[in-house]
Amino acid sequence: MLETKFKVVFLFVVLACAAMPIVAILRGTTLTPFEEPIGSTDVAQPEQDSTANEAPVQEEMVTIPAGPFVRGTESRGFDEQPQRTIHLDAFSIDRYEVTNHQYQQFVLATGHRKPGLPARYAKSGGKVKGINQPVVYVSWDDAAEYCRWKGTRLPTEAEWEKAMRGNDGRLWPWGNKEQANGANWARVQDGHEVSAPVGSFQADKSTYGVMDGAGNVIEWVADWYDETYYKSSPEQNPPSPEYGTYRVLRGGGYTTTGGDVRITSRSKMMPDFRDETIGFRCAISKTGMKEEGEKKPDEFTENQSSRESKTRPK
Repeated sequence: MLETKFKVVFLFVVLACAAMPIVAILRGTTLTPFEEPIGSTDVAQPEQDSTANEAPVQEEMVTIPAGPFVRGTESRGFDEQPQRTIHLDAFSIDRYEVTNHQYQQFVLATGHRKPGLPARYAKSGGKVKGINQPVVYVSWDDAAEYCRWKGTRLPTEAEWEKAMRGNDGRLWPWGNKEQANGANWARVQDGHEVSAPVGSFQADKSTYGVMDGAGNVIEWVADWYDETYYKSSPEQNPPSPEYGTYRVLRGGGYTTTGGDVRITSRSKMMPDFRDETIGFRCAISKTGMKEEGEKKPDEFTENQSSRESKTRPK
């Protein structure tokens, strides 16, 4: 008798499980944040851009002269050690993070995929689309392809750190004393819920004039991540490790809190990852330049549009 009851209960369970897909079909499937309803007529209307009349920020590159700088620190994370003096050849780097406006020109010219996930996936997604806000929702490959299109490349990790830190070993663009409102972080109410238009925080400017290294958005750089690379890398123009699982991210972003806001901090992420807190900037090698200290400060800035008109084929 007990065995018969058990068989009946088991049969009901099997029938219930078999019916679940049918019920789901009849009721409709619940979509994940990544999916669009097939055949839906509810087309989302484009959001009103409050910066529609804002002029795009001028593209500029800042030349970082050849010479030594202090990389890493002994007092922080394990992967930031040892602190060493590294020599880099001259290079130029974007003064600002690549903006939405600049990236849109790339998309229109090449047909490359647009940045990111649907804005509705992130509650703040619609708030990071200003023409002068840094482009986000771009993978490492997206960033590298944009730089190639511009005739540039992603900066190496060492180049990024020197451009933001200067050559005197400081931990923040403004010096060695922490300044809670020095950059666009999540530490204080600074008037920006998400990323700010590039160059908005004057304190977040390196000794070379490169903006937003400490805050705004985290940035992809060229290198594969190696936790112990600082111990084994060469002291002259250290390249990226030959391979890896993660790409390096540098700098802080508007969601950054705690002690990981210093310029020496290293982060890592899978290269195909895209997020509303991650952007990038480009760099380019320079040749024939003198060592640091032999050029005047007003010779360190170059208009990127002018450079492109000289180098691009007509």
